Amino acid sequence: MKKKLLTNCLLINEGKRTECDVLIQDGRIAKIAGSISDDSAEVLDLGGKWLMPGVIDDQVHFREPGLTHKANIFTESRAAVAGGTTSFMEMPNTKPPALIQEKLEDKYRIGAETSLANYSFFMGTSNDNLDEVLKTDGSKVCGVKIFMGSSTGNMLVDDERTLNDVFSKCHLLIALHCEDEATIKANTEKAIAQWGEDIPMRQHPIIRSREACYLSSHTAAEMAKKHGTRIHILHLTTAEELALFDNSIPLSQKKITSEVCVHHLSFSSEEYDTLGSKIKCNPAIKDPSDRDALWAALLDDRLDVVATDHAPHTAEEKANSYLKAPSGLPLVQHSLQAMLEHASNGRISVERMVEKMCHAPVELFRIVDRGYVREGYWADLVVVDPNKPQTVGKDNLFYKCGWSPFEGRTFRHSIAHTFVSGHHAFENGTFNEAQMGQRLLFNRHH
Repeated sequence: MKKKLLTNCLLINEGKRTECDVLIQDGRIAKIAGSISDDSAEVLDLGGKWLMPGVIDDQVHFREPGLTHKANIFTESRAAVAGGTTSFMEMPNTKPPALIQEKLEDKYRIGAETSLANYSFFMGTSNDNLDEVLKTDGSKVCGVKIFMGSSTGNMLVDDERTLNDVFSKCHLLIALHCEDEATIKANTEKAIAQWGEDIPMRQHPIIRSREACYLSSHTAAEMAKKHGTRIHILHLTTAEELALFDNSIPLSQKKITSEVCVHHLSFSSEEYDTLGSKIKCNPAIKDPSDRDALWAALLDDRLDVVATDHAPHTAEEKANSYLKAPSGLPLVQHSLQAMLEHASNGRISVERMVEKMCHAPVELFRIVDRGYVREGYWADLVVVDPNKPQTVGKDNLFYKCGWSPFEGRTFRHSIAHTFVSGHHAFENGTFNEAQMGQRLLFNRHH
């Protein structure tokens, strides 16, 4: 691989902005300095554009194997890279689900062959696969995923004994989807009694209610404290749940960590009437006051990372009535642009955004040599053009499903270049697929 020299960068990294040059060699960052000259390197003059670590998305659904009419690892990893996301962690609710080690390794094989981004895949849990879960190698797998009361195939873990078993015996990071199934079921029956088949989309946060969220995440937090389990609660949506998280200790020491997703920071219940099923997701997008509470908690470190929960469905599937339209939305191509837009609007500084999307996932999952622009680290980099707006439209979407909740929206920043493990994978709308991403590794002692 030829050496690459990035000149005239405005580096945004580790809380600072620095004008510098960056030399990439053998896939890694060889040197960062005020000025570098190297005649053997290919020079890319960034002309003052912003250079940042690539985004690490700790929660995506790329639908392979088995649901590839919606998406696959090849298409969605390209969309990720086009948006400045250089690494992703993908969820086990595929067909078949990743509930045995062999099926998990199948996904790693597909990643190695077809993913333009770096990748990791979660091991799944069911009510009866504890033996398989305990075989997971924490140095090569991001973690274990439990759907606590979110029925996805046979992946709903609702047996109290199973939960206690997993929490007490599993020493890996356990990522949790927390919504109480019994509460949701009762609310759904109430809504059907009132509206029949014609339930309005705006009932979604009332059906998948704040009580359902709090009941489940509170249970998880209590159980984790009892067993000393390392848990990571995904996609927080309510003001009430934020009391479960501690901001008095550094992230690297937390046993209970949290994630907030771009759509829960960007949309609110006020938009169900206009966007309908396009913003129907689980857990549901809640009230504007919840969104404000999520922002406050992100800024004071009760919420640790920002991710997408990228979950594509076809436009046809989404066009169904409330009970039939699946939950989930495609987001991975625009998470960085959406967050930069929030930064432009004064919600967060760009430095803090980089911390939450690039640095924090590294501390939380203990990822080896990524997420920071540092000498010796892998060159996972994104170049942002702050002066080139981009309007989201069907013509510039890379998702297999071909739609986005952000369509028609103009972002003030665009993604000019993306480097994945030193490979110049994306440049101004064009991909270079000569090299695939790498499997993420984790610095864990068990």
